[in-house]
Amino acid sequence: MAVTSRRDHAVTANAAKSGLSAAAKSGAFAALVILGLCFPIVAFRTRQDVSGSGGGLVLDERWATVAVLCAIGFFARFLWLALSDQRAQAGTWVSGHLISIPERYKKIAKYTGLALLLAYPFLMVAIAGPSGAIKWIDNFGIQILIYVMLGWGLNIVVGLAGLLDLGYVAFYAVGAYSSALLATYFGFSFWLCLPLAGIFAALWGILLGFPVLRLRGDYLAIVTLAFGEIIRLVLINWVDLTGGYAGISGIPRPTFFGLPFKFGPDGFAAALGIPFSPVHRLIFFFYLILGLAALTYFVTIRLRRLPIGRAWEALREDEIACRSLGVNTVSTKLTAFSIGAMFGGFAGAFFAARQGFISPESFVFMESAVILSIVVLGGMGSQVGVAVAAAAMIGGTEILRELGFLKAVFGSGFDPAQYRMLIFGLAMVAMMVLRPRGLISNREPSIILNERKSISGAHVKEGHG
Repeated sequence: MAVTSRRDHAVTANAAKSGLSAAAKSGAFAALVILGLCFPIVAFRTRQDVSGSGGGLVLDERWATVAVLCAIGFFARFLWLALSDQRAQAGTWVSGHLISIPERYKKIAKYTGLALLLAYPFLMVAIAGPSGAIKWIDNFGIQILIYVMLGWGLNIVVGLAGLLDLGYVAFYAVGAYSSALLATYFGFSFWLCLPLAGIFAALWGILLGFPVLRLRGDYLAIVTLAFGEIIRLVLINWVDLTGGYAGISGIPRPTFFGLPFKFGPDGFAAALGIPFSPVHRLIFFFYLILGLAALTYFVTIRLRRLPIGRAWEALREDEIACRSLGVNTVSTKLTAFSIGAMFGGFAGAFFAARQGFISPESFVFMESAVILSIVVLGGMGSQVGVAVAAAAMIGGTEILRELGFLKAVFGSGFDPAQYRMLIFGLAMVAMMVLRPRGLISNREPSIILNERKSISGAHVKEGHG
């Protein structure tokens, strides 16, 4: 018995050594790959020589930055493989199986998160003060919720119906410009412009849906991409209506039951008898976009449980089987496009009212790419996953702007925000390797019999459906 135990211990030790050796080799290879990727874009930096008489470009070497990135890549790869090997030996690494979380803990986490979300503006005011809270409420809270709402709208088209849409920003633009034009030319209030913007965006969604009824996959993606670019070019060239590159300014801001958020005797602060502060308007905007996002969430969840939602999921899994079972794929696709576009129009109307100014530069293809990345990273069809991915991507961009202390390490000219797309690209690659179905790859069934059970994402086509 003792001999067997010593033999097993020796085998385990040899396996651990060989695992660490393989992890070190893989880490060294990852460092070499990073070194190749960093040359010459990161290793060298060009700047204009303003000190000399001849001028010209000066090439600055940044090998220290390259060395730091290579070291990070080596240790990240080494630790990942080493820890994965230890978990596999301990029998705790189970691939492809769901980890069951008690229902009580799920409820506690849900209600705690909801309470923190509702109290977020006041927590920021208490922590950073009225002036310091402006940045955290506007750039983090409101901005993230806008993209959460856009992600949930696109999730209907991509995650539930399985229709790859690369031009979703077009509906965002239609909603913004519809609201801005109605408010500036006809004097409509925001509360009237908001539903009209959603209706106009839904009509454009139906117009897009008709030509692409027979298209799938790459061909559908190309047509929707072209649609987004067509809308942007129309906004640029129809100068008499949209103002072209100059955009539309002076868009009226929404009021709180007729009380504007401005300094004066007829303002919101004066009516309540409190000192005026710009943070009042931001708190109002935060709860407004939170309400719109909540509306999007509950409507999507409700639709998913209705026959139209089950038809979307069936269409996503197999369109031919849908047709053979008598599902009207024409109306199913058109409803997915129109409802998803409607929520994009709502978000666009809020964006126009929040900014007070819009231009075509706010609706470029990169916005569609970011929204689609949020849906893919979160898990196609997953409401919670999309919200987490939006908070990570949009909040991460804003956090990079706050990392000024890194200038002491990489130099005074280092701007972390310039590397946000590189970081997002690496995150996308990592997600596709580690969790190809997104952050949340399990789903709850649309219809239950006696008991609700989660289903692994491996059993459905697009994960959390």
